[in-house]
Amino acid sequence: MTKTIVIAGATGGMGRSLALDRLRRGDTVLAVGSGPGDHLRTAALGIPHGEERLRFLRADLSSIAENRRVIEHVTVHHPVIDALVLTANRPHLRRRETPDGLEYTFALYYLSRYLLGHGLREALEASPAPVILNVAGAGNTAGSISWDDPQLERRYSMLRAQLQAGRANDLLGVSFAAQAGDRIRYVLYHPGFTDSGSLAALPQPLRTLLTVYARFAARSLDQVIPPMSDLLDHPPPAPLTAIDRGTPVPLTLRTFTPATAHRLTTLTEKLLTTQK
Repeated sequence: MTKTIVIAGATGGMGRSLALDRLRRGDTVLAVGSGPGDHLRTAALGIPHGEERLRFLRADLSSIAENRRVIEHVTVHHPVIDALVLTANRPHLRRRETPDGLEYTFALYYLSRYLLGHGLREALEASPAPVILNVAGAGNTAGSISWDDPQLERRYSMLRAQLQAGRANDLLGVSFAAQAGDRIRYVLYHPGFTDSGSLAALPQPLRTLLTVYARFAARSLDQVIPPMSDLLDHPPPAPLTAIDRGTPVPLTLRTFTPATAHRLTTLTEKLLTTQK
């Protein structure tokens, strides 16, 4: 049975590879990304009827307004979606703010995923077996939420921003599953360090060091994509599942504490209220 799948962050890396994999399987794919999407469209031409089943929407997912535009577009044109895949992330060595005045990593890596998941919930619930696949850092207990400075205005570092957003995504999974019940399967998936070609935004010499490291230690997209795709075809039975490189992550870890998840939801909703 073919599916309709929305992939956020689909113009490069894992998102692009997964989009092409699903097109080969006969699915309709709505690919959302900040780039022009030319490489994705060109690759789709090599798949039978791929260009007919590919829908591309260019959007800056670090922007709250742009996320809301994507949600409106999807709900109008695709009132039923079977899967939402969240992969968009772009590390920055120096602190950067979005047009909304938010720290960029927080906005793109966490807040966009919050908005898209909740905003597309009705379209997902119209599917017989809906699933959200949130590709983040499940299983990594490093890092924490900076409750008194979530926008990292004081002690910013790229690593700190990435770890905070990763922890926020774990908590997002907890809160979403609690609100949605067992209708939508929410999967937090950590693929491990992957050679996804997504290091262009990093400065030298860090980019070169990571490129060399990736050559010896990174997993290839050919290794990462099949298990991700399988989760879309066969969602786990539980409302919330966390997986680290194929191994289930116990939801008893401190990174999945319900009270902390509720605290983050409250903070997030307050922030969104001030942005309206």
